[in-house]
Amino acid sequence: MSVGKQASGSEAAAPMVAGARLEAMRRRVRLSRLVLWTVIAAGPVALGVAITSTPATVEAATATRPAAVRTTVASDPAGYAQLFLGAWLRSSADDATSAQARFVQSMGPDVDLPDPAPGAPSKLASVSVVRSVQRAGGAWSVTVAAQYADGAVRYYAVPVAGDRAGTAFAVTAAPGVVAGPALIDVPASSYGVRVPEGALASAVGEFLGAYLTGAGEVDRYLAPGVKLSAVSPSPYSVVVVQQVLAAEKAAAAEQMPGDGTRVRVLAQVEARDAGGRWPLAYEVVLRVRSGRWEVAGLESGSVQGGGVQ
Repeated sequence: MSVGKQASGSEAAAPMVAGARLEAMRRRVRLSRLVLWTVIAAGPVALGVAITSTPATVEAATATRPAAVRTTVASDPAGYAQLFLGAWLRSSADDATSAQARFVQSMGPDVDLPDPAPGAPSKLASVSVVRSVQRAGGAWSVTVAAQYADGAVRYYAVPVAGDRAGTAFAVTAAPGVVAGPALIDVPASSYGVRVPEGALASAVGEFLGAYLTGAGEVDRYLAPGVKLSAVSPSPYSVVVVQQVLAAEKAAAAEQMPGDGTRVRVLAQVEARDAGGRWPLAYEVVLRVRSGRWEVAGLESGSVQGGGVQ
């Protein structure tokens, strides 16, 4: 075939190829329109299905770490108020340059000093915090008891301001004398069973004797797994049991209860040393093991409420 015929054939084929491509594109457009109108005609449900079935690229959200939250609790300025009141009661306006007066002025710059009479009959013996009440804006009211050498007691309310970090305080005004706390009605003791002389009372007496006087080993009276050290140095020379009361009736049984029986008793003792005689009370928990009472716990004071079991 001549070159001219080849060129003529190529020129004739080009429009045919282009036409075929154009027709294919038109068919795809018509098909897309047909699908779209079909979906629309089928209603919103089909449209939702069509949309959700379309592949989508989802970017994974970066995990958000919870922000650390710091809760700042204001420190109780009870100790600060106690130090201030002790120095304030010992200071005098007649000697504003004394160590006590300077200390007071450093803690409460705007607080006036007292002016005690010469030769005051009673001197301050001690000061003790009774209660603290937090108010708005970082303000506190601290009640401090002042006990004097003659036994008199006065209660003072000391106003204190502090920052949220509890690192800075200041007494904002002079203390005020207030009434002391009232007494409450104490509920009846749960120890209502009198323990007679016998194995239980003896175990309690021997244990407390070893615990307070060092006479004997404390460990021999303890239940397995219980750890308790004697008071050291031993404060007393003699300990005498005055009375043992129990919370459970099993403590007063004539015969030894079975292994595992547990009772709580309140032992009232008299301890003696060179300085005199001292009434003390201890709550002791005991259990029976192998036919003997063993100490399973010790607390001072008594449990209130409840009843005999």
